[in-house]
Amino acid sequence: MKAKALLVLLLLCLGLSLPAQIIDVKEKIRSKTIDRADQRTDQGIDKGLDKIEEGVVGAFKGKNKDKDNEEENTEDEDNNDAEENKSTDQKSAKKQETAKLESYTKYDFVPGDQLIIFEDFSQDAIGDFPALWTTNGSGEVRTLNNYPGNWFYLNSEDNVYNLMKDFSLPDNFILEFDVVAAPKEDSYNHSSFYLTLYNDDGDFLNDRLYPGTGGVHITCSDENWGVQSYAEEADGIDGNSTLAPLDVNKLNHVIIWVQKRRLRIYHKGQKVVDLPTVLYSQVKYNRLRFSLWGQSGFPYITNIRFTSAAPDTRSKLLTEGKLVSYGIYFDVNKDVVKPESYGSLNEIAKVLKENPDVKIKIVGHTDGDGDAAKNLDLSKRRAASVKNELAKTFGIDSGRIETDGAGETQPVAGNDTPENKAKNRRVEFIKL
Repeated sequence: MKAKALLVLLLLCLGLSLPAQIIDVKEKIRSKTIDRADQRTDQGIDKGLDKIEEGVVGAFKGKNKDKDNEEENTEDEDNNDAEENKSTDQKSAKKQETAKLESYTKYDFVPGDQLIIFEDFSQDAIGDFPALWTTNGSGEVRTLNNYPGNWFYLNSEDNVYNLMKDFSLPDNFILEFDVVAAPKEDSYNHSSFYLTLYNDDGDFLNDRLYPGTGGVHITCSDENWGVQSYAEEADGIDGNSTLAPLDVNKLNHVIIWVQKRRLRIYHKGQKVVDLPTVLYSQVKYNRLRFSLWGQSGFPYITNIRFTSAAPDTRSKLLTEGKLVSYGIYFDVNKDVVKPESYGSLNEIAKVLKENPDVKIKIVGHTDGDGDAAKNLDLSKRRAASVKNELAKTFGIDSGRIETDGAGETQPVAGNDTPENKAKNRRVEFIKL
């Protein structure tokens, strides 16, 4: 009776009726059990055995789902941004560890030893509009799941965002910032915005497309870079490049180097724009603005940094005996030297190679945030990492280099604003 009941149950699983020829079906089942590999005469029984032996109800549904996924990937091979948006901190850390300074050999810029402006929105509450900015639209400070820090989200279409801070830039300076170029939902992964440096003595909220008495208007997008300088009673000068445009939904580090009339832009380890006479010499920049007039997407901006022109590395190190560098970069609470540091390290390596008897000490410094003991340890590890890069990448004898860390104990400014904290985060090279 038990055997008959089991047979009935098996037939029901196979979706078969109970015909008179039950004995023939039973014989087939016995044959299949003895040698399934050699017997393929009854597909229905074969599927039934698969279900019983493997215990997989709906296994074929799973296979069909995998097949659908493969077809979907084939149809959309060029649109992987959704997966890229799922990047985790672990993936970012792995990418950082595999970054090579050698890939940034075209980064010939060296930030100056004077930090003019720094803005990372750390003083602003999440969800608020940043205190040092103004707009004719809206925006807010946010955090991102895969990139650290606070980010200014420019989320108002066709509007402008002006930094409300009095400053006067020298003839030679470097502007750097981080941006995640996020598209609008209906923009097919396209993202672009304007960055404008200009001169004005009026209201900070100047919403003209080309504000003030003159300046430079830069288009940053995932398709190209565009440059247009302008001045009163003068025709604009244009330039553009399609090299290394912004990556959508990824972290982009943009560098803009101004040397009087010369403008250079760096991105993704290469020089993407180099225009020797594009800027008007009579324009003195004192305003910074991001704008979305006619552009697509809503970018996230942070780590805006202005530094003076490159210092005389040789004189600072050999004559004065001390060089302060703001051009050696680390992620927050990390000790891995970032590739953007290549230019600064290369200049120091040149001096050491040309003066083989010179020995130096590298000292790391942090701001006053966090635990003092941890800051001290971090500063020591960062100094050691700089030494390792000079030895590994630039061939400097490690025996000529000592390292140390002072943590937060030797500040050069207060620990009260993002700008002052950035001044305290530095690496010093001391001649021994």
